Amino acid sequence: MSGDTLRNWRYTLRHDLPASFVVFLVAVPFALGIAMASGAPLGAGLISAVVGGIVASALGGSAVQVSGPAAGLTLVIADLVQTYGWRATCMVTLLAGVVQLVLGVFRAARAALAVSPAVVHGMLAAVGVIIGLAQLHVVLGGKPQQSAVANLAELPGQIAGLEGHKVAVGLLTIGVLIVWSRLPKPARAVPAPLAALLVAAGTAWAFGWDVTRVDLSKAFGDWAFPVLPHGDWHLIVGAVLLVALLASVESLLCCAATDGMHGGSRADLDQELSGQGVANMVSGALGGLPVAGGIVRSTANVHAGGRSRWSAILHGVWVLVFALGFGWAIRLIPLEALAALLVFIGVQMVNLGHVKKVHGHGEVPVYVVTMAGVILLGLGEGVLAGLALAVLLALRRLTGVTVQKREEPDGRVHVTISGSLTFLGVPRLTSELRAIRTGAAVDLDLNIDFMDNAAFEAIHSWRLDHERLGGSVDIDELHDEWYALAASGNRMFPAKSPPKAPDRSWLPWAHRRHRPARRTVVGGNGSSTEVECRLTAGAHEYHRRTAPLVRPIFSELARKQQPSHLFITCADSRIMPSLITSSGPGDLFTVRNIGNLVPRRGTEPHDDSVVAAIEYATQVLGVRTITVCGHSGCGAMAGILSGGVRAGSMPGLRRWLRHGNHSLARFIETEGDRLHSGALDVLCRVNVQQQLENLRTYRKVDEQVRAGKLELVGLYFDIASARVHLVPPLSSRSRPSPTAFSVADGGATAS
Repeated sequence: MSGDTLRNWRYTLRHDLPASFVVFLVAVPFALGIAMASGAPLGAGLISAVVGGIVASALGGSAVQVSGPAAGLTLVIADLVQTYGWRATCMVTLLAGVVQLVLGVFRAARAALAVSPAVVHGMLAAVGVIIGLAQLHVVLGGKPQQSAVANLAELPGQIAGLEGHKVAVGLLTIGVLIVWSRLPKPARAVPAPLAALLVAAGTAWAFGWDVTRVDLSKAFGDWAFPVLPHGDWHLIVGAVLLVALLASVESLLCCAATDGMHGGSRADLDQELSGQGVANMVSGALGGLPVAGGIVRSTANVHAGGRSRWSAILHGVWVLVFALGFGWAIRLIPLEALAALLVFIGVQMVNLGHVKKVHGHGEVPVYVVTMAGVILLGLGEGVLAGLALAVLLALRRLTGVTVQKREEPDGRVHVTISGSLTFLGVPRLTSELRAIRTGAAVDLDLNIDFMDNAAFEAIHSWRLDHERLGGSVDIDELHDEWYALAASGNRMFPAKSPPKAPDRSWLPWAHRRHRPARRTVVGGNGSSTEVECRLTAGAHEYHRRTAPLVRPIFSELARKQQPSHLFITCADSRIMPSLITSSGPGDLFTVRNIGNLVPRRGTEPHDDSVVAAIEYATQVLGVRTITVCGHSGCGAMAGILSGGVRAGSMPGLRRWLRHGNHSLARFIETEGDRLHSGALDVLCRVNVQQQLENLRTYRKVDEQVRAGKLELVGLYFDIASARVHLVPPLSSRSRPSPTAFSVADGGATAS
């Protein structure tokens, strides 16, 4: 035996073997209870547990899912047994398995997940209610009726004729199930269903209570191959498809849920569906119930330490050994105890957690309609009603139109239309647009991902009418230009477009479609003209698009600013600190000047503006970092390199550039032999290093740097490549170097 094989066997013995015993103890009571609720032979439940454990687990695509008799199919099977008989029902199970196998081969598993979870949860809740009401009659010593309504109507009379011993066994079983979860963890090593049945059986035997016993004596001796159902073939085909669909959906949803419970490999849903199909074929041929993945069994498997499919396979083996060798022990279980277990299971199937989930997505009506339909009309009718409502709600959401109107102080009307514009939204759209006052100047934003011809015609005809009556309409499309393309006669896109980020604030004005803002200018002769102001247009665009998004942030920042960085950079219009550092409001305390210069302490000409910002940032705001950011092609450095010639007749600029003389001196000292075409950019980098040194001439800054409370950082922005480089500061004794380190693309590399 190889080393890998030996390790695998040890792994199985350590984790999967103990887990398989736990799942086995959970599965047996469930199998017997579901068989009884389905009106099938009790042995059919054990057969489906064996086949689900061995066949479905061996051939399926999940490592931890445990399959067995499906509680969600209880009503369907009970109806089939009454209509066609047990052997014909087994044939329906077999044929449903064939359908599942075909779907799995053609990789249709994902399509089964398209069923709304609200429908599935509503169906399971209804099944739980029906099972609980039916088995409550057995607990009370009577017989279940044909429908949930009839069971509810007969309940008062059933309570009036209680049979003491049978009721006591049922109540004892339910009591143990309730109390068991509150016991210490060592006691809960025995699964609650098994403990409840053992306590009920032991008590009934000890006191000699008159109860109904479970009989498996003929469960495995009267096997016969399934037969074809007789009747309307349309109904038979519908039953086969219904069993296949419900078993598939229950298994695949369970499979998806268990994927999040363990850290092993993810499940192959198509393989799982094929494995479930083969298991149902085998179960139907052997006289078992339909097989599906069960969340209770699967969860018990994961929590017990199951890591591979061997735990589920071994659990099937233990059920088989128990059924063949210890079936006589089941005769000790009171039938009323099994019924009480089913009542408890039915109550648990009405999961309030599922109601909260569907409520968060606005699907409570689907849940309620499905649940009520299954209880009052039947499983097939209820599921179809839930699916129909889910489709209608989805269609409403997908084609929903939101129209927001706001009148600006200047009299302009701002309208935002959002959603998918189809013919279904035309009545609402037309009503909202027609309500805009005649002659108004309208800014119309189309925040849409689809527009059909009916919606275009509605908007276009309204626009023409509005403009004909003296108004104006300015249309701006935030995503693809559906309206513009339709108006120009071009071919429309065939499908909905994915949403694009509407934020274009980082683009220069010249690179984006700009809606002109107009202001009135009165001339000397009293005449007035309208001129475009791009800055006002930008503010207008900010108020329409950005302000609503950032208002919550600024509401918090209004009380106090707490920037973490002092950012000193050039006044060059091409440098955007927030863009190149991916920072937001409140992050940077920014100082901008010509050449990103920091005057040394005590130098002339005297300047307090930069010094004041440094003092306030370090002593009041408590910033942790001061960053000096230079850039390529800096005009200030070009002026310094020319000896002030380029400053021309600008005396203020010439005086200010004197603060860069130390940068020039350091450049000449260290880089004098590199006066070539790239000398300007070398000086720009050396200037960043020199300004970091100038910061150390201020005593408070130097003390904080030495104490490790403040960090000095140099950045260099190469405009042509749009890359940011890190420039390390220099000590007074080190030789300056223009070498930068790129921080672009997430790494630090020599630049």
